[in-house]
Amino acid sequence: MLRSLQDLDNYAIRATDGDIGHLRDIFFDDQAWVVRYLVVETGTWLASRKVLITPLSVGDPDWDERVLPVKITKEQVRKSPDIDTEKPVSRQYEMRYLGYYGYPYYWGGAGLWGMGAYPSLMMTGYGGRVEGPDRSEPEPAVAHLREEAQRHQEEDPHLRSGKAVLSYRIHAKDGEIGHVQGVLVDDRTWAIRYLVVNTSNWWLGHLVLIAPQWIDEVSWIDSTVNVQLTRKSVQEAPLYDSTAVLNRAEEERIFGHYQRPGYWSDEMLSEAQKQSAIEVD
Repeated sequence: MLRSLQDLDNYAIRATDGDIGHLRDIFFDDQAWVVRYLVVETGTWLASRKVLITPLSVGDPDWDERVLPVKITKEQVRKSPDIDTEKPVSRQYEMRYLGYYGYPYYWGGAGLWGMGAYPSLMMTGYGGRVEGPDRSEPEPAVAHLREEAQRHQEEDPHLRSGKAVLSYRIHAKDGEIGHVQGVLVDDRTWAIRYLVVNTSNWWLGHLVLIAPQWIDEVSWIDSTVNVQLTRKSVQEAPLYDSTAVLNRAEEERIFGHYQRPGYWSDEMLSEAQKQSAIEVD
């Protein structure tokens, strides 16, 4: 199901032994358009420090209670590497952070998460463990990560704040069409599926959806997004109702209107891979 970034704001993040804090923002990969980290503001128990939580540690959400459970402890969070969330997240920090929790690197594969589409697929063989970084002997997988670290330490992770993108101007091939009003995130893969575009400064204030696959370029300096669409195609596109559930039939209408292939074919393949991994376990 797709969730609005604004709706996820202030969700409680619950460790195995108590609440860590509340969700304040996300960091997403501007190449793959997938959420890599949740930015969590801790409570008074940790002096309201901001920490990062990877979707690799997120369990089954409680949407009714607005809680995201994570398979780590408060003590692990307390001792986790410090991060200044106002500055870019370096690859070196990511390797230190993921190494601390004993999690695999998400980059280097053909999928959103390693070779697959789901964070849980990367955790096959890791078991969602909560014992943390104090293992007496490194596992073969951890040793492999250390080798990978040397090859990827200079890479730019391309991580961006989700809230920072809100209000970015959207430019079609033949002119401006509006601004980003929201972001819709897939609650299973953590992929950003759509930007919610408000056309109020051009066309009667309608809301339309733009998929990241249709983006030509994002200018982070100028706060603009250029898309491979015409103003006419956007004007004739199905309107988005933020009060209604966006189902697959409606998504098919949107992609069909723009004559673009849907992202769900790859998702179905990854679902089959996920089921196969479960059966093996």
